[in-house]
Amino acid sequence: MRYHIDTIPVWDAMKLDGECFLCALKRKTEIGEVEHYLGASVMEPDTRIQVNTKGFCCNHQRMLYALDNRLGHALLLESHVAETRERLEKACKSIKAAAKGASGASLLDKLTGKAPSVNKLMEDAAAALEQLTDTCIICDSINENMGRYLHTFFHLYQNDSEFRKKFESCKGMCIPHAAELLRVAAAELPARALPEFAATICNLETEAFDRMQEDVSWFCRKFDYRYYDEPWKNSRDAVERTVNKLRGWCVGTEPNPKE
Repeated sequence: MRYHIDTIPVWDAMKLDGECFLCALKRKTEIGEVEHYLGASVMEPDTRIQVNTKGFCCNHQRMLYALDNRLGHALLLESHVAETRERLEKACKSIKAAAKGASGASLLDKLTGKAPSVNKLMEDAAAALEQLTDTCIICDSINENMGRYLHTFFHLYQNDSEFRKKFESCKGMCIPHAAELLRVAAAELPARALPEFAATICNLETEAFDRMQEDVSWFCRKFDYRYYDEPWKNSRDAVERTVNKLRGWCVGTEPNPKE
């Protein structure tokens, strides 16, 4: 099958032979997005409008800060804070009204159920604040890109025998991405292909966890003086690989090698 711009990233991630090719794709996308928003796009009107509306989650604020472009970061924050301030003022009006309504209800209304629940009013008030920070433009972009990568994966799985063979002999995926593949498979594969695909995922995951369990156990044994002179085998990074296999990449060596 001919490679093209859509298939190359998925193929490249699969060829890394890591613990989860989707984690490799996601991390590469994430780093690219963070760098993008502190690059020339800082001054692009369309980008600033989206940033002003959505902002960044805690994790991506941390990544932006780590790039040490304080001016670029400040420029993004300046207009975002201004817009958030306007939305905050509207939310505060609703919060004050909710609190006043909760305090003004008579005991009789509360007992008869005619007054709105105090808990419900204050929950709604808190939700108004939470809505100011529950979006992230980078998270949205990552999800959009990963959706395309998943579609490309299933296209390759069905049409490229070499890719399918590579996938069936890989080290598996992290549990969250294995679940995501199974969830998307129902829409991407014909019904007759689902049993074989599900069996492949399950086999890859159980084999991977047998390997992880063996590596972690050997890592623990190496701290017993009786095994001091024994080789480490494949256990030196067992803790990191196991954590990443359980929850998706979050610790240890980056899933994409440095270029």
